[in-house]
Amino acid sequence: MNTDNPVCAPSGLYWQGINWSRVSRRVRRLQARIAKATKEGRHCKAKALQWLLTHSYSGKALAVKRVTTNRGKYTPGVDNDVWKTSKAKANAVAS
Repeated sequence: MNTDNPVCAPSGLYWQGINWSRVSRRVRRLQARIAKATKEGRHCKAKALQWLLTHSYSGKALAVKRVTTNRGKYTPGVDNDVWKTSKAKANAVAS
């Protein structure tokens, strides 16, 4: 395993500094690849792409954005946590 250059979230993670158009484009592209693989019957490939989407920085960032900007944004989840600050949102993406 090559550990010289690990791929992870950007080190200076600031919520306001996220390029949302790039994040949306990456998520949309992965979702299209999942749909195409499923349509072609390549279920192992679709499963691998789903894992990639749920563990990617872009997937997590967009998920946190959707949860914190929808109508129920002040309703805590099962962990009784509400992410109101930019720091809390960035920590959620990093986890």
